[in-house]
Amino acid sequence: MGVVRRLIDWVATFTTTEDNDAMIRGFLRFFGLLFLAGAFIFLIYDGTKSIADHAIYVTPLGYVWASVHQNSLLLLQPAIERHVAVWLWNPVIQTILEQPMWLVLGIVGVILILLGRKKKKLIGYARD
Repeated sequence: MGVVRRLIDWVATFTTTEDNDAMIRGFLRFFGLLFLAGAFIFLIYDGTKSIADHAIYVTPLGYVWASVHQNSLLLLQPAIERHVAVWLWNPVIQTILEQPMWLVLGIVGVILILLGRKKKKLIGYARD
């Protein structure tokens, strides 16, 4: 019985420390900043292309994905319709794929940074 108890205590040291929470928050903030940097790069790319040609150009997410790896984009629709939900493709995923790349990357980056921020300590109230 003592071996089991020591094993449980050893596993608990890896799962309940605040260092793991800080590391995960750090990863979320790091990837959030990478996504924001990518959003800024695509915003500058669209802006310079628009200024140079005197017309508004927007690079959609679907176009960039098709340029990088078209086969995975073509396999995404049947996979979502078969394994997740049929209704999810047309109104949701297709709308996201038509949005500007800088907007999608920026939203994902902001969400990741918000998920990675430290929780504010409450003064005078107990946290449940």
